[in-house]
Amino acid sequence: MPAWLVQRASALYLLLFLLFVLVSLWRQPVHHHADWAQWLARPGLRVALAVFFVALLAHLWVGLRDVLLDYARPVRLRPWLLAALAAGLCGLALWAAEIVLRMPA
Repeated sequence: MPAWLVQRASALYLLLFLLFVLVSLWRQPVHHHADWAQWLARPGLRVALAVFFVALLAHLWVGLRDVLLDYARPVRLRPWLLAALAAGLCGLALWAAEIVLRMPA
């Protein structure tokens, strides 16, 4: 049940965040790098983007973990594949953290 809840909650947040971004960019188009920097410098948007990355990684983990648990054969291979998946997602988490922290304030 917790995995199901994480999957659904993260999917809902990803959808709402992407709709917010699309509506924001439709209402106020961004054409130049300076406009992007100004748009991303808003503290609320930086927090929302950080939560977006967390939700994305959680969604990836639950979905790919379930696929590996259901279809990875032989069974002895599963722990190694799960460890590789976890390492890859940790690398992506570090990369996302670097992106969010390097944004101009």
